[in-house]
Amino acid sequence: MWILALLPAEGRTQPVAPCPPEFETLRYDENYSCLADPNARRGLLDAMKYIPLPLGSNSYLSLGGEARLRYDYKHNPTWGQDPQDPWGAFLQRYQLHADVHLGQRFRVFAQLRSALENGRTGEPSPVEEGELDVQQAFADLELLARPAVDLTLRLGRQEVRLGSERLVSVREGPNVRRRFDGGRGLLGLGDWDLSALAMYPAQNEDGVFQDGTNTDQALWGAYAVGPGFGVPGLRLDLYYLGFRDADATYAQGSGRETRHSLGARFWGADGGWDWNWEALYQFGRFAGSDIGAWTLASDTGYRLHELPWAPRLGLGANIASGDRDRDDGSLQTFNPLFPRGTYFDELGLLGPRNFFNVHPFLTVRPRPDLSLTADVDFFWRLSRQDGVYDPAGNLLRDGTGSDARYVSTLVSATSEWQFNRHLLLTLVYTHVFPGEFVRETGPHEDIDFVEVTAKLLF
Repeated sequence: MWILALLPAEGRTQPVAPCPPEFETLRYDENYSCLADPNARRGLLDAMKYIPLPLGSNSYLSLGGEARLRYDYKHNPTWGQDPQDPWGAFLQRYQLHADVHLGQRFRVFAQLRSALENGRTGEPSPVEEGELDVQQAFADLELLARPAVDLTLRLGRQEVRLGSERLVSVREGPNVRRRFDGGRGLLGLGDWDLSALAMYPAQNEDGVFQDGTNTDQALWGAYAVGPGFGVPGLRLDLYYLGFRDADATYAQGSGRETRHSLGARFWGADGGWDWNWEALYQFGRFAGSDIGAWTLASDTGYRLHELPWAPRLGLGANIASGDRDRDDGSLQTFNPLFPRGTYFDELGLLGPRNFFNVHPFLTVRPRPDLSLTADVDFFWRLSRQDGVYDPAGNLLRDGTGSDARYVSTLVSATSEWQFNRHLLLTLVYTHVFPGEFVRETGPHEDIDFVEVTAKLLF
């Protein structure tokens, strides 16, 4: 499935940033060349971020890593239909990486990951445990470097995130982040960033160096990010993504799926306002029949900078199609491809298929390093003929036995404390009220969820 297409170009030189730079979600986006000047180093750890190599100018080694410790407890998981953990679960994730730059045009990035889980009832999930494996291993070759145009080819195992991660995400929430095996072309052309990809998802397996490539699924396509028609603060994403799954499952049944997604995203900020709006249409074939699906997503906020704690009022409103008739052969269920593992909240209960939701929230900052968020999410299914799914696409309830739409209401409180540049502490509490659809189709207990996370980056 190696189709060259145009897909945002993380490999491009970024605007001037603080030195040393902030830690990024994609660690390979961090550029430590500024630390070639010893006077720019702030502490002992900075010495390992830029280690000169005797291989010519602009050749250096950068080392880094992460330790994430997380405890979570779910009371009545999935409304009581899943096994109850007696004391919750303790999750550990450790990552180490080496970033080797050999001159301006060649680079190798390698990352090891160990993910451990203790306390779950039954076998651990594939996204929660993998003793030791290669998280990333890729090479960059810069083919063209000019003031208005640069082109880089990236080959190997790599993490990928596109746009707001509604369709392609690194899946930060679960213990094992998502990555892909394949190739990308990263092109900077004036004010536009374009990238191309053709790849397979990596296969998560328990054990030591057991992960392979999942060739039953494939992703290819085109993604472009550029200015928004001269509107202040507006940015524009335009994209095409192709997807293949040899054995997809929906409430309608199982079969081979080939799906094409065409979308646009409008995002940015101006004054106190910020916005992130997206529209997408999907077509293709599933089990020999036609696919016709769509989604609309929005997140709009306003920050009151003049008030104490600078409150941000936000509203998310989203909708995604579901199958209208499971007996007619055609499929209208939206497929989010490779989305965030915690799509609507850190609990990760519900996924973006056959739904509409309204999500108001409030965020305040009592101090610059501390944020507090309170939110409520009202969730319905869109089609009465289709079921309810989790973020991974697994069918939670198949939709039979009830004509109700209302699924659940989730109320959450989250605090994040950036203790220093290296340490982030997070506390989350969520309560889930089951709706009429859940009460009529199986176990329907209230859910309580608590999560405590410490994340150390270096």
